[in-house]
Amino acid sequence: MLDGAMTVWFVLTACSIAFVVYDSLYNGVTSWVQRAAWILVTAYTGPVGLFFYLLACRRPFTGGHDRYTAAGWKQAVNSEMHCLAGDATGILAAALVVSSLGLANGWDITVEYLAGFVCGLFIFQALMMMGMYQGNYLLAVRKTFFAETVSMNFVMAGMIPTMVVLAHLWEGSESPVNAAFWFRMSLASLVGGIVAYPINYWLVSRHLKHGCMTLPGADGPAGGLGHRSPEPATHGHMEGMHGQVHQGHEMSDHGAMEMGSLSGAASTSWVVFSFAVLFAALVGTGYFVPIRF
Repeated sequence: MLDGAMTVWFVLTACSIAFVVYDSLYNGVTSWVQRAAWILVTAYTGPVGLFFYLLACRRPFTGGHDRYTAAGWKQAVNSEMHCLAGDATGILAAALVVSSLGLANGWDITVEYLAGFVCGLFIFQALMMMGMYQGNYLLAVRKTFFAETVSMNFVMAGMIPTMVVLAHLWEGSESPVNAAFWFRMSLASLVGGIVAYPINYWLVSRHLKHGCMTLPGADGPAGGLGHRSPEPATHGHMEGMHGQVHQGHEMSDHGAMEMGSLSGAASTSWVVFSFAVLFAALVGTGYFVPIRF
């Protein structure tokens, strides 16, 4: 029964990935980072990822992308894709390594968390988003650190306990040579995305994290829609955009969108809170599966 369900899941996942890749190439009007995030997330979450891609990101017709993605919940979904793609990629890579080392589950969790954090912040956010910060990598790290740390901790608060509990209950799911391993990672990614959505919605609503990027000039305007992209233009596409205001964000003299900010005390409080949520998730996990080092 379970083997049949997994077979159906993997077939649907393969079809979903193929569609998102094709659509990204021939109908995509977002940045390559956004497209890569959706492709990776679809690989990890299968038809569920495709469903939200169609609902929250895909251009419905020429000139309609900005209007279609304008809703706050869609902006939050697109924002979360960056974080989920980076975290899940790092955790998956670490899981592939630690599965062959025979470590205690506490060390597995530690390595997977660190890998998710490094991949999510230093690679998938800062490195891939450098274009938004005039190619300055350190500035990109500093500008994305708060929002990504908070978001990542919520993603991991969902992913790590799910992986640990399922690995304990599901014999054979710890080995990458078994289909159960990949299905377990898919389920963990889905739970991580669900847990992290509320905080991403809050971050986007406070302009502390970006949502969906429509590349300037990539999608012609559709008459009468009355909406323009709330996202900053990427480097090299700034002509004629200085001084414009989109969705309450003022464009700076350099063409970059001015994001919102929190005080140092407020930022610290939110980071501490996110770690507290992660710690609570791990404590709860310990009631079902002892965490040992």
